[in-house]
Amino acid sequence: MNRPNAPLKPLDEAWADLLLQAVPLQGTEKVTTFDADGRVLAQNCISALQVPPQDNSAMDGYAVRCADVTAVGVALPITLPVSQRIAAGSAGDPLLPGSAARIFTGAPVPAGADAVLMQEDCEALASATEGDGLGQVRLNAVPKRGQWIRSAGEDITRGAVVLSAGTRLTPAELGLAASIGLHQLQVARRPRVALFSTGDELVMPGEVPPEQMRPGAIYNSNRFFLRAMLLRLGCEVTDFGIVPDRRAATIDALRQASSAHDLILTSGGVSVGEEDHIKPAVETLGTLDLWQIAMKPGKPFAYGRIGTAHFMGLPGNPVSSFLTFALLVRPFVLRLQGVEDVAPQSIAARADFTWPKADKRREFLRVRHNAAGGLDLFNNQSSGVLTSAAWGDGVVDNPAGQTIASGDTVRFISFAELLS
Repeated sequence: MNRPNAPLKPLDEAWADLLLQAVPLQGTEKVTTFDADGRVLAQNCISALQVPPQDNSAMDGYAVRCADVTAVGVALPITLPVSQRIAAGSAGDPLLPGSAARIFTGAPVPAGADAVLMQEDCEALASATEGDGLGQVRLNAVPKRGQWIRSAGEDITRGAVVLSAGTRLTPAELGLAASIGLHQLQVARRPRVALFSTGDELVMPGEVPPEQMRPGAIYNSNRFFLRAMLLRLGCEVTDFGIVPDRRAATIDALRQASSAHDLILTSGGVSVGEEDHIKPAVETLGTLDLWQIAMKPGKPFAYGRIGTAHFMGLPGNPVSSFLTFALLVRPFVLRLQGVEDVAPQSIAARADFTWPKADKRREFLRVRHNAAGGLDLFNNQSSGVLTSAAWGDGVVDNPAGQTIASGDTVRFISFAELLS
């Protein structure tokens, strides 16, 4: 509901209210493991085997029986005949007492062997028996039982849930899925997102050269970073372009977008001026809750529904739009795909700057790590200065009413966290 002079809505409250609306989408699809980067698992991945499947060598060297190597010293090293050579992908014979097996990294440890000596602790010798091509080995160290042996199943046991439903897949998870033989994965379907901007002042790059821009016109930067951020989250994006500042045009665009999309995302036009048509247009077709969020930058934000489609309206100032997407839209879109843990993670860091004037709103200050391990502040924190986001590598999450002195510990959220 929209109440005149209503208090600003705390960001955490807005975040929680949004996630209550983010019911995971119905429908899944099967994709190859090669093509699953960034997708969200729709079912558990259970291993049908153990990894590694058998004990294998962690080093190039020699597999031995510890009982055969009991008195190694510089003066009296132990010399054993080499009975076999075992490469990765092959299986050796049981190791006979009093012998060693030449073995390579990843090769199965032969039955009877209980340690591997790395080749740096050994010395290969010519065979004392003519015609024996494997030769002998001089052992210059005493092995411990289990040394340099990777035990069967030490990584993954048979029947284990290796990856859980709701996991957002990264290259490491893809490798893990492949290691248990999964060439296809069941994933959540991609959210369908309609994206458009509002504002007669907006011009697309390439349509008008800078020297011919009319007074008051600006290039539409929001459209580019919002589309890129949606694509990184695995969305299917329909770009509706720039909608003129006319109510009929706005209603028509919203009606079209609502028919085949899960989310409609706009930037600009969510204030209450005479040329801000988003609010009345959405209310004509559905429901809208216009929030004034206690965050800086990024105060105006709108959430509603048009039919079955969610609607989110972001502020027009580029940094405000950028940060409200990162902090509100991103977790919402991830939750639509079934991801449970969607909160951005912050870490403690040292401020190498001062921020002497506290604000009544929670602030997100654009910063960058310096060579001394601290954080430097961009010199212009205006909501219209997109340079600050390109220059920085994250934000300081500064509570309302708090100043910062150089050397203070602050909470840092990286852009790698917010944009992935």
